[in-house]
Amino acid sequence: MEWKKEKYARKSDDESMTGKKINILCSVVDRASQNIKEHLLQNEQWKQVDELPDKWENLESVYENPKYRIIEIKEHHIYQDRIDEKMKCFGFETDLIIVASKHKSNDGRSVLTAHFTGNSNDASFGGRPRELSIPATQIMRSVLKNMERMAKNTHYSINMESTHHGPTDMKTPMVYVEIGSGEEQWPDPVAGDIIAKAIMKARSEEVPVAIGFGGGHYASRQTELILETEVTFGHNFPDYQLPHVDKSMVLQAYEKSKANFVYFDRKSMSSKERERLYKIVEELGYVHLRESEIREIKGIPWKLFTKIKKMCDELCPEGKLKITDSPIEAFESIYASIENEEDIELSTCMINEELLKETIKADRDKTICAFNQYAPIYIEMKNGTISNYILGMGEDTETAMQNVTNECIKILKEHYEIKYILDENILYIISNKFDPKAAKEFGISPGPMLGELANGKSVVVEGRTIEPEMVHIRKTKKILLSN
Repeated sequence: MEWKKEKYARKSDDESMTGKKINILCSVVDRASQNIKEHLLQNEQWKQVDELPDKWENLESVYENPKYRIIEIKEHHIYQDRIDEKMKCFGFETDLIIVASKHKSNDGRSVLTAHFTGNSNDASFGGRPRELSIPATQIMRSVLKNMERMAKNTHYSINMESTHHGPTDMKTPMVYVEIGSGEEQWPDPVAGDIIAKAIMKARSEEVPVAIGFGGGHYASRQTELILETEVTFGHNFPDYQLPHVDKSMVLQAYEKSKANFVYFDRKSMSSKERERLYKIVEELGYVHLRESEIREIKGIPWKLFTKIKKMCDELCPEGKLKITDSPIEAFESIYASIENEEDIELSTCMINEELLKETIKADRDKTICAFNQYAPIYIEMKNGTISNYILGMGEDTETAMQNVTNECIKILKEHYEIKYILDENILYIISNKFDPKAAKEFGISPGPMLGELANGKSVVVEGRTIEPEMVHIRKTKKILLSN
């Protein structure tokens, strides 16, 4: 599904910088950082800055091209609070910092990661206690997707890491991009080349932003959602950090991430911790989405999606909304003519409830296929059945309802004798139901012969042939299809 409407698209970070360059921060003491820097210099045309500021003693070198700037420092970057202010002071002002770094872990896995910095409690590895940086959410998503695409034929996996370490005292959006997890991977030219290209190809898109709770240091579920759906993440707090996360920390993460909603990795969290955090999120009035709901966003503009979700919640509080591919056609002409997303109006129609019930009973899979083919939006109930509401925009909703109704009638024709009186809009469903009492009267006791009769086969009892119609009752169900 594509909703790339130009009037709603967020400018990419480099387009919004009014001439400012993107700063890529590297460190002399970080082997992975040096690896990435070397491949950046190989992949692009750069000019080295000859005259460096004398007062920036930590500065090693600077390279520039029309859009990017590599700033190499002598010390480790996790302890460089306010380095964005230093950059500005010495003429290297930017609106985005991408840090090329190593990821260290004892598991020795080959992994390419991206994450944001911050401390939910103390500050053992840079930054300040209980402070979070400003995350470059859209750029991180692009970098991860670029790395995933380029690493397909390598032994490297791709992961978003949860928020950790410094620097934190920053006013500029920042993201760490890393090679992990040890001495074998840090100098690997394959990894260095992938990350260098992923950084240079990174572009922002306007997708909804979540803050996350739960999971491990490698936020696996959150990573899957970034790579497989139309969302990105800001700060994420893994299980081991959750005891330190209070209302002020949730508020800080949400505001600095410019988040649209909250996500919980429910299975990884204790019920006690989950309920405590749910209460905080509810008090703050934040939208909470489950994974199934996130997967329904499909690139739909956030304001429109929230309207859809709100209407579905009102119609069926415990239902799951299902957005099909139909909105591409059904919504496009209406959506294109709307100047303001606030003016978008949703409409609802109802499939006859009795008709839907009978169709699901006859063939649930085909009924769902009919909804997926013709209904822009429908609702799946908690018990696995389908609500008879169809949502859409304008008159197209009525057309969708009629199309689904017609498909339901076709499905019923495959299983029953159907009689449809068009002028009165009445449907008759005629069926033959097995009558065990009638079979008993013919001397047929429970057993194989009873089963054969029930399945429409004739049997012989004491020389007499008992036909299926002799033990079946003809029933007619009347459904008034008019609203």
